[in-house]
Amino acid sequence: MDTFLWMFLPLFTAVGSALLAFFIMQARMEVAVAKEKETLAEARATINSNQKQLEDKLRATEEEVRRKTLDEFLADIRVEERHYIKESKSLFLNRKSMVLQERLYFRNIPLSNWVDHELTVEEGSDVHQLARACSIFVAKSVSNGSGTPAKLLR
Repeated sequence: MDTFLWMFLPLFTAVGSALLAFFIMQARMEVAVAKEKETLAEARATINSNQKQLEDKLRATEEEVRRKTLDEFLADIRVEERHYIKESKSLFLNRKSMVLQERLYFRNIPLSNWVDHELTVEEGSDVHQLARACSIFVAKSVSNGSGTPAKLLR
């Protein structure tokens, strides 16, 4: 029995040492994997936040470009106005009226036909003031319900 003990004792010691080394290395590997997962999670969080910031900047840039192009487009739209006085004489009535003509342009391209307005002119009234007041393409000041004037394109 002593001979078997002396024969298998080194074998048990070797198996025990191997199991101990295996469990220690397994624990070290789990620690290393946990650290790598933590590093990977931080990197993913950084990438996601950078991606969100980039998307926000891209959206803001697109919005700014869209607004700028719309402003440039609207800057190229203009209104051409002309007016003249027309007198209609009948037997007992002499009537003066002002004909106001307006046309909308984009650069040099007319967008609309001439829009005519015939307005009766009273003696002593300002023709230019009447033309500005009756224009359909000029911004007018109107009340928006809260008592404050709001500019509208009529």
